[in-house]
Amino acid sequence: MGEDVGDTGLRLPAGFIAPCLPTKTGALPSGGLWVHEIKHDGLRIIARKTGAQVKLYSRPGNDLTGRFPLIVKTLADLRTPSCIIDGEAVACDENGLAVFERLEE
Repeated sequence: MGEDVGDTGLRLPAGFIAPCLPTKTGALPSGGLWVHEIKHDGLRIIARKTGAQVKLYSRPGNDLTGRFPLIVKTLADLRTPSCIIDGEAVACDENGLAVFERLEE
């Protein structure tokens, strides 16, 4: 049973960590300590590995573990006992371009 209530009003899974969200600004930050990333058209996923167990969650806390077995296997094979990864699942076409609809397949 979850211990927190997310922005959907539903109970979040125990141990769920909300993703980092972007902040709108009028100008990009500058300096050597900043990294800028391309915004891909994908699905935000928070992955949590604890020992051999891997769980994937959507931004509002829905369990996506069964939906992305390749991501689960890849994270399970990592040589770290635990980690949390906040990232974007992207499916690309034959030209390497992200196509959101492919995530639905």
